[in-house]
Amino acid sequence: RMAAAPPSYCFVAFPPCSKDGLVVFGKNSARPRDEVQEVVYFAAAAHDPGSKVECTYIEIEQVPKTHAIVLSRPSWLWGAEMGANEHGVCVANEAVVTREPASESEALLGMDLVRLGLERGATAKEALDVIVALLEEHGQGGNYYEDASSCHTFQSAFLIVDRNEAWILETSGKYWAAEKITEGVKCICNQLSLTTKIDAEHPELRNYVRSQGWWNGDSDFNFSEVFSLAHDHLACCSGRESLEKQGGDVSAQAMIDVLRDKDSGVCVDSESFLTTASIVSVLPQDPSFPCVHYFTGTPDPSRSIFKPFIFVDDVKLVPKVQSPSFGNDDPAKKIPRFQEKPDRRHELYKAHEWARSLLENDQDKGQKLMRIMLDLEKQGLEAMEDILTRTEVLDPAEVVDLFYDCVDTELKFFK
Repeated sequence: RMAAAPPSYCFVAFPPCSKDGLVVFGKNSARPRDEVQEVVYFAAAAHDPGSKVECTYIEIEQVPKTHAIVLSRPSWLWGAEMGANEHGVCVANEAVVTREPASESEALLGMDLVRLGLERGATAKEALDVIVALLEEHGQGGNYYEDASSCHTFQSAFLIVDRNEAWILETSGKYWAAEKITEGVKCICNQLSLTTKIDAEHPELRNYVRSQGWWNGDSDFNFSEVFSLAHDHLACCSGRESLEKQGGDVSAQAMIDVLRDKDSGVCVDSESFLTTASIVSVLPQDPSFPCVHYFTGTPDPSRSIFKPFIFVDDVKLVPKVQSPSFGNDDPAKKIPRFQEKPDRRHELYKAHEWARSLLENDQDKGQKLMRIMLDLEKQGLEAMEDILTRTEVLDPAEVVDLFYDCVDTELKFFK
């Protein structure tokens, strides 16, 4: 049997479900428990003709220009679990299992496609077009985990969002289908969710599934039914109800609350998997306002705080949430891969380990620390709310150190 896909959850809420003309996006990234995620920023860049880009396992053609991006990613790989670009596009992926076995041959990972979509797409639809073109050209495959003992492979689903619309893209091999969303609340998790409402698809999709004998062409074409393993196709989203209960008030805070909820299963903390990082993004539909992206950079959102990031020129880099780099000596880059596991913990991750042991061993001190942390988070959320409701244009100088300062303050509390 194929290994179960890690149970990550992604959400998007559009008006009228969300507050004041805001699109709100969120993801909990469930990954192997001891994996470290870092938060990294890459500036926009121009590239020479004919240059290549080295993804996690394979090299592909580079494009003339890549957008500025901020990513939350497992620190051993090139791509990302989730992230955003300077144009207000957010992308997150889910590992899914379909009736088509995922390829063990090294190709693009779903996580590489997240980053490539963000680097190359200025709208959600552009990012989708980039991802499906690369899928057609290079395919998807290779180990999803930093694990020498076995190869864990999955197909990919994506939630791709901008200020105006979202696309749910689900794939199996190079075949795909997508649904466009412009209102309400949507959740995707680690199983297929597209049914008969398909707004774009691989041109050969229906011929292919007919040739496999998975669909006879007479009934309505239902993507999940055709591609899911028989027992797998369930309604997945426990978090969706919590967001719908908010009425028309889904805000950054409401999304954070949903991501922190362990009882619903959205915040994963199991024997094999942990929510190793989380993101919430607020995308105002009015383009004169900036998008705000909140990252934890640490595991378990119920014990982490969401820190805001806004794209401006010369944004200050934050080495304290970046893992050490091992360059070409990285065991993930050598073949055979993953023969050793280097210590990838960054400074904030280490501080959190200390805080976690405090929470577990000294309830009073732990609770007190958590209250201070949440208060710090609240100040950040309120400051961002102020930026998103004021009339004058944001001065970039005001937020160039924003994420840096938040991480710095968080570390000071742990000292």
